[in-house]
Amino acid sequence: MNQSLKLHALCISFLLLLTLNLTVFGQQKNDISSLPFSPAPYRVGERLTYDISFSNFISAAHVELRVVARGNFFGRDAIQLRGHVETTGVVNVALLALNNDYVSYVDPQTGLPFRSEQVVHEGTRATERAQELSGLVFDFLSAVYRFRASSFGDGSTQRLLMRNGADDYEAELKVTGRRSVKTKAGSFDTIATQLRVGNDFRPRDVKVFFSDDERHLPVLATARLAGGEIRAELAASEVLKTVEHPDPPPAITPSQPTPTPATATPPPMGDQSLNNLPFKVGEQLNYQVFLGTSTQPAGNATFQVGARSSNFNRDGLLYTARAQTTNAMQRMFVANDQISSYVDVKTLLPFRTEMKLLEGKYRKNQILTINQDHGTATTDQNLKIEIPVGTHDYISFFYLARTFNLTPPRRNAVSILIGNRPTTLFITSLKREAIQLGTQSIPAIQVSLTTDDPQPDKFQLRAWISDDRRRLPLRLTAVTGLGPIRADLVIVPLTSQ
Repeated sequence: MNQSLKLHALCISFLLLLTLNLTVFGQQKNDISSLPFSPAPYRVGERLTYDISFSNFISAAHVELRVVARGNFFGRDAIQLRGHVETTGVVNVALLALNNDYVSYVDPQTGLPFRSEQVVHEGTRATERAQELSGLVFDFLSAVYRFRASSFGDGSTQRLLMRNGADDYEAELKVTGRRSVKTKAGSFDTIATQLRVGNDFRPRDVKVFFSDDERHLPVLATARLAGGEIRAELAASEVLKTVEHPDPPPAITPSQPTPTPATATPPPMGDQSLNNLPFKVGEQLNYQVFLGTSTQPAGNATFQVGARSSNFNRDGLLYTARAQTTNAMQRMFVANDQISSYVDVKTLLPFRTEMKLLEGKYRKNQILTINQDHGTATTDQNLKIEIPVGTHDYISFFYLARTFNLTPPRRNAVSILIGNRPTTLFITSLKREAIQLGTQSIPAIQVSLTTDDPQPDKFQLRAWISDDRRRLPLRLTAVTGLGPIRADLVIVPLTSQ
């Protein structure tokens, strides 16, 4: 890697820690005790997940922030905070491989940290570093929560001294106004802020938007680098059930690169528990799409499970999928599709589907409101479509199939809405076999997807689902007018969910 690329990678690395909510800023560095302090951001069980995009990479990294526990740590009453930063896809392979965990122990009354830990994952190895903190210095992780615990007056400017390793940074955050921001986790009224970190800080025009409520969630952060814009967007916000007085934390062990084979029995529909599903809130799956025998990706796709929240007066989950052509294929044929599916938490049935499709000269923007009780789907143009009760859309089916019993030669069927017409889709488990993804050989179950049309297997749709509790769709193949097409999971997520 040349010197320019190294510098570029370091800028992205620091920005991932900074604008991805691993940084934040208080008032005067010598007067922390005089700052307003709210305990709301330190609610035990809170978990925030973020999607990171950079330039033309729609999925460059993801970040998770958690308030893990309050208890006796290292002989002190403290709150344990954790953060995880991991680059993904092409960025991880070609630009910056980052897979780090951060732990901070803070005083519950002031938010000041007294111990900071960092774990760097490299393959199956994990290197740990720890440092004791004193005075009025924050590490990046504790800083974000301390700033959230402060107040945001119109036009106010706040400062904080932060430490990363042996280096200290003075940062200034200024409130610039109010703005409505829409993310995967929902729409927010936010407090807009401008960040400045010295004259040598290469990212420019750094903006962070905090929810205008007592939690002060960092819902969006943007900045500009020489290579393009970097954007951190809140994908999920939830509060998990936790133990009130935990024992001291166990040592962090390296993640295993290959899923452990296990059979899983999905919970019955109508009584779904989010804890028992093979996918969790915040899960993101990234795919590269190949045409024919080409080794160069023709496109990419991303699937994301958003937060559980009230959507359109319903308790639901939000699934999103994005797909687009890339590289040379994009010069021949431009495709950029986005689909959002809002599903009921208990049944996983969709009640609203939003589609924005751009494929060459073809455009389609459509919103479907689905009434599963009455068996109807109504478009935003007031077209009413009769459907069987229990009909799924393109994206909800993708997740529903992972809950099925896929033991060969089992056959499952589901009604799916395709082109404003309900169609029966059959998922037939063919056999167990190991497939190769990158350097990993992964146990999988091959399934066929056929319909009740006159030509049921016209596109020869096949999928390989991981033979473990997560039921990850590892590979999908089909035969199209352009020839064979294949979508491979870019990186099998290493952390257990």
